[in-house]
Amino acid sequence: MGELKANIPAHIAIIMDGNGRWAKEMGLPRIAGHRQGIKRVKEIIRAADNLGIKAITLFAFSTENWVRPKIEINMLMRSLDVFLEKEIDSLDKNNIRFMVIGREDPLPGYIQKKLKKAQERTKDNTGLTLVLALNYGSRQEIVDAAKAFSRQVSAGNASIEDLDADKFSRYFYTAGLPDPDLLIRTSGEMRLSNFLLWQLAYAEFYFPKKYWPDFGVGDLERAILVYQSRERRFGGVDVNT
Repeated sequence: MGELKANIPAHIAIIMDGNGRWAKEMGLPRIAGHRQGIKRVKEIIRAADNLGIKAITLFAFSTENWVRPKIEINMLMRSLDVFLEKEIDSLDKNNIRFMVIGREDPLPGYIQKKLKKAQERTKDNTGLTLVLALNYGSRQEIVDAAKAFSRQVSAGNASIEDLDADKFSRYFYTAGLPDPDLLIRTSGEMRLSNFLLWQLAYAEFYFPKKYWPDFGVGDLERAILVYQSRERRFGGVDVNT
């Protein structure tokens, strides 16, 4: 593997895919895949912080995931509860800001309370921003942004004629964060699955075949190397061609 360059992506978004398939291939229940996936989350957070990445957004649970078996959903919520109980101290001590994007309902009340507490506790931290996309759907986010802007227009606080892409972005759940530079989706699947559709407009995409429970620090560094090998034009042209 080559040497990482100075242009580390400021914001990396990750679709953590393949927990269930990893467990199946290992002859284990799906729950075991999620548990191993959580271990990887902790490892990748530490690595991102050490690499100087400014923000990392993890797609933890989508608005469509509620159709999964109830036992699996309950296990995921318990795992999130344990993560919040055990890891927020460490995040705070390491100057990491914790942020959640997505709708609160129908998340369990005890989870909502812990999420608010964790965000409040770490809101002034200035290091890595860890964003958890939880009960998140990008189409719903865009609709919610349109509704929020409409309310401002109705109240006389905004003008339709003045709206542009930058101003509209301020109504998104991710307001204040830079758009992702790099999207990683593990397991080899090549789709966005209703994740950050607006924010990923100019991101580089990377689709490793490894399942999330097998995706380690070396794989993250390899993804960054691939990102650094590409030329980002943002709709422009190569001046050398």
